[in-house]
Amino acid sequence: MAIATPTAARPWLVADIGGTNARFGLIEAPGAAPTQIGKVPSAEHRTLASAAKAYLAGLAAPVQPSAACVAVAGPVTGDRFKLTNQAWDFSIAETKAELGLDYLDLVNDFKALALSLPYLTEVRQIGGGAPVARQAMAVAGPGTGLGVGAIVPDTRGHWVPVPGEGGHCDAPLVTQEEASVAAVLRAEQGAVTAECFLSGGGIERLYRSLATARGYQPDPHRTNADITAAAVAGGDPLAADTLNMFCALLGSLAGNLAVTFGARGGVFIGGGIVPRFADFFAASKFRERFEARYRMADYAKAIPTYLILADTPALDGAAAWLRDQQER
Repeated sequence: MAIATPTAARPWLVADIGGTNARFGLIEAPGAAPTQIGKVPSAEHRTLASAAKAYLAGLAAPVQPSAACVAVAGPVTGDRFKLTNQAWDFSIAETKAELGLDYLDLVNDFKALALSLPYLTEVRQIGGGAPVARQAMAVAGPGTGLGVGAIVPDTRGHWVPVPGEGGHCDAPLVTQEEASVAAVLRAEQGAVTAECFLSGGGIERLYRSLATARGYQPDPHRTNADITAAAVAGGDPLAADTLNMFCALLGSLAGNLAVTFGARGGVFIGGGIVPRFADFFAASKFRERFEARYRMADYAKAIPTYLILADTPALDGAAAWLRDQQER
């Protein structure tokens, strides 16, 4: 079905559904940025329709969206969708009917985030390098989980998203201490993926495992926020070492993405965690580990890395996806 041009009365609905919050916005004119951005706690809902209705009910004036693109944390493989980090389980077709939409598409959240990359302005460059126009870009984002995505250019001037579940690749261990930390966690749960460390809960696992590997008794009640705050404030070596290891591992993962995708347009770090300690991150070994590519070191050094500071970039990516589908 053709996608109608968005208007104030019949806007496009764009959304980014994460394990913690469901964010929504409206596209009220062709090429416009999302407006009336709001969020509802994901845990308070069990379906997309429920969360979307809660958002729409909170607007100053009632609207009936004509089309929607929803970025979701998890793979989209059929009509039935289950959110990775919340107990959401719903039919896409039934949701479309319940919300009165002419068009509804669900895309992986990092597919949407990747589609936003060419339009981002709120970023902070970490280290050197310069982007090459119309070359692949990649993104990784620690949050409730760890998302990974990329875009590559086609011959018609469009960007083609490359979604995946790269957060579940093996943890990018380099040093002996990182291997020891992973061994502690592996003894507890078996396999150790990148997400096991590079996420909010991952910082807590990293802290406990590092303490155990060093022969300390870890504080089981210390949260991601506690550890991060202590590391940034200084005076807590274990917290600082934990956050430094987090940044180093993220640098290795980002470097892997750079050479895998040939991401000479840049590699971006998104998610809600790293912007909270941006200065610490910039001074960490992130960029050093990103560039540590052996024979491809010069190649990696030329690729810029950026920290995304925008609040809702996936909404821009969802809007870009709708525009692209409309043009097709």
